[in-house]
Amino acid sequence: GIQRRHISSRSSALLAIEAAKKATQNQDLSKLSLIIVATMTPENKTPSNACLVQNALGLNEQAMICFDINAACSGYVYALKVAQSLLQEGQYGLVIGSEQLSSIIDYQDRNTCILFGDGSAATLIKKNNNIFYSYLDSAGNQDVLYANDYLKMKGQEVFKFAIQTIPQSIDHVLNQAKMTLEEIDYVVCHQANERIIKHVYKKYQCPQEKFYMNLQEYGNTSAASIPLALAEMNEKGLLKKGMKIILVGFGGG
Repeated sequence: GIQRRHISSRSSALLAIEAAKKATQNQDLSKLSLIIVATMTPENKTPSNACLVQNALGLNEQAMICFDINAACSGYVYALKVAQSLLQEGQYGLVIGSEQLSSIIDYQDRNTCILFGDGSAATLIKKNNNIFYSYLDSAGNQDVLYANDYLKMKGQEVFKFAIQTIPQSIDHVLNQAKMTLEEIDYVVCHQANERIIKHVYKKYQCPQEKFYMNLQEYGNTSAASIPLALAEMNEKGLLKKGMKIILVGFGGG
């Protein structure tokens, strides 16, 4: 389902900084207390991309928690849960997915390189009393996706894993919320493969429009894919206050 991919000459940190500036434009950042960058392609081993974002926003004198996390393509969902657990009511957090996957791709490996693109997106979130349900799981599996010098992926194994784990994750969250999928406005999956997402919405026998897809434009951008989709949905006016949305990440590890 991938038609185009975007390759960046800039690092994941610079991409994260640009996304963060757009997300915080005309915002009062005095209550911003947390920056988390989900990435598997950080610019440095240290300092973290999150610290570089803090500095670029001119907040280096502000007492904040800043760090990166690496949960591969599940990184954004993991980061949201971490942010929710760390923020106090009324505080703001910046949760960013940012990847320069082209820096770890072997372009001679045609089974892998054609799938991945670079990208970044940022969300400014606020802790309040709205309902938040989550389900996180890991199988500790290094067989289907691995990176030594280059990222490599066993596509068929990932496909089998994804079509099992996406419905499982959705069902867990719906059970917690005591809701049905019909009551959900949108499901935003990690944008990896059109066949995977089609398999899931056909399983639920629900309209294709409920499962937003933009992977045809960006390919697999790992931790950036879900926030990129949310940003695009917001730009299109699809997101309205009070909507119920399920975000589903799945990735290597």
